[in-house]
Amino acid sequence: MPEIKLNHAEVTGQLNNMKNALNALKLPSPSESAIGQNMLDFTEAWLDREENIHQLLSMYITAVEKNIEDTQSNIDSLKKQDEAITAS
Repeated sequence: MPEIKLNHAEVTGQLNNMKNALNALKLPSPSESAIGQNMLDFTEAWLDREENIHQLLSMYITAVEKNIEDTQSNIDSLKKQDEAITAS
């Protein structure tokens, strides 16, 4: 039966890379001042759509951050279990 080993340092490094990449994701909020005095139906619809995209990206970032935290917690638990097994 093949043995599966957890390389804690490697996984933690990859999670840190993911955190850094996630922190680099920045989408500025839509700015009404950027459209000037344009009060067309299109500009209003554009602002609404851009605000929705901004909210979705914020929710996505929050979900991925939670997944990263959960994964880190899980691999820390696995490492502790492995250490307890090998110590006994």
